[in-house]
Amino acid sequence: MNRRVPRLFLDSLPLVRQLARQELIDRHKGSVLGTAWTIIGPLVTILVFVLVFSRIMGARLEGFGAEIEQYTYSIYLIAGILPWMVFAKSLERITNLFVSQGHLITKVRLSLKALPLSVLLAEGVTHLIGMALFAIFLLMIGYPFSLWWLGLPLVYALQSAFLYGLGLTLAILAVYLKDIREMVAVSLQLWFWVTPIVYVTDILPPWVVDWLSLNPMFHVVGAYRDLIMRQQMPALAGLGGLLLATLALVALAFWLLARTERDLRDSF
Repeated sequence: MNRRVPRLFLDSLPLVRQLARQELIDRHKGSVLGTAWTIIGPLVTILVFVLVFSRIMGARLEGFGAEIEQYTYSIYLIAGILPWMVFAKSLERITNLFVSQGHLITKVRLSLKALPLSVLLAEGVTHLIGMALFAIFLLMIGYPFSLWWLGLPLVYALQSAFLYGLGLTLAILAVYLKDIREMVAVSLQLWFWVTPIVYVTDILPPWVVDWLSLNPMFHVVGAYRDLIMRQQMPALAGLGGLLLATLALVALAFWLLARTERDLRDSF
């Protein structure tokens, strides 16, 4: 049995890639611009933050260099909103994945452990495009790059692993508890505001920051900003805690799936 499960997982990967590709195609199917919207979406997000907060509102942060001072708050926002967007969109879609793909689960020999990877791949492409556009914007304003950018894939990998464990757990529960999808949608709205995306932690009392540090996305967003803006090593203690939480969630998801998979497949 232990040999069959990894084999089924590996055999499912070509289908997972096809599902991710089809998701990107179907997302804007029938529209005039088609897949160009995959680029337009992140581009509009970046332009809004740059134009509104840099040029119109004149918002800025101190201590990041006079050359790009007018853009500092926009950079701060974009460095936080890009990882949050891929997290929120992926979590909502993975939570509903088994329900929405019930017809496929019953007809195709497919590893349920591998299925969430299709969402991570599709959303990862959009995230990569957003980060590339962000990098182009930084080049245009003369922002100094450093080797710390090489740490971003590692942070994203950890973020994706956490998302996989949490999403798979919720996807299993959503088959039996119909309120899970609505609960996730509401929770993400609250989660956004307890993550320092639009505000800086310097304005908060230390005890509030201590509570916010229990939020996994607090450390993900902070790591992005450390690598991009501050050009320094992220806080390893926070990322280490996130790694432990990720391992616990993945273990919980696999345990739940082992207990419920037969019944889950029969429920569709």
